Amino acid sequence: MFELWIPVTIAAAFFQNLRSAVQKHLKARLSDQGAAYARFLFAWPWAVIYLWVLLRVSGADLPTLSSTFFLYCLAGGIAQIMATVLLLRTFAYRSFAVGTILSKLEVVVVAIIGTYLLGDWLTDSAKVAIAMSALGLLALSAGQQQLTVGHFVRGLAHRSNLLGLGSALSLGTAIVLFRGASVSIENTSVLIAAGVTLVVTLTIQTIAMGAYLLMAEKGQLSRVVRSWRWSGLAGLSGMLATACWFTAFTLQNASYVRALGQIELLFTFFVTARIFREDIHVLEVVGCFLIVAGIALLLLL
Repeated sequence: MFELWIPVTIAAAFFQNLRSAVQKHLKARLSDQGAAYARFLFAWPWAVIYLWVLLRVSGADLPTLSSTFFLYCLAGGIAQIMATVLLLRTFAYRSFAVGTILSKLEVVVVAIIGTYLLGDWLTDSAKVAIAMSALGLLALSAGQQQLTVGHFVRGLAHRSNLLGLGSALSLGTAIVLFRGASVSIENTSVLIAAGVTLVVTLTIQTIAMGAYLLMAEKGQLSRVVRSWRWSGLAGLSGMLATACWFTAFTLQNASYVRALGQIELLFTFFVTARIFREDIHVLEVVGCFLIVAGIALLLLL
């Protein structure tokens, strides 16, 4: 049966992949934090325009926003920034691969927190699908990093373990909070609820991270602005990705959305292997199979 959240989630994964590619290009000119900030700064005006168009076309007024909504947006926006910072910190350690892999467990965090915070209960089949996809992520990541079981086990004692888990916890929490913000808006359409959540969250993130760059990385903010062409593209693609994510979160349980959203990794993996003709590790094959099986089970529920 066709459900709108499915194509919206696939579109979100596509635009997120595009944003990541642009940010990778920006990293040659900016710091990691500067490249990340371009995503927020240049996405904000696009988000405002997007919401304005939605309101004009629909003829609707801005919905009434509760204090609960703003609390969700504030906490979710900060949690998303923390997730990014914690993940970047893993790269300062030799065993960063372990931390990176553990950070991918956010899909499990979303399922757990969503259940207890928002009451998004999962069917047994959905739990199996998410578990299969999570195992697939671990296997795919380990294969891409050429990480053996022994290296992974030894790496668990490293500080990157806590950083990776912290990133997963922060991102998973942010996703659930964003869904909570969207569904707390009453008497309006799904698109407008997602659009309002997008604008408010981006405003908070732009101000918060901009203040950080001004204090901690002198001159970085001006370099972000001077790179406006690529930064603008990163902002536009990032806004479209986030708008699609927020719309999907409003339509469907966030756990289902994030599980399907893993299709982005499959796309990236196969394109990279096809174009660069890189050797395929057995763990990558196993990981792809588990992710595909998990997504298929999720969509056939």
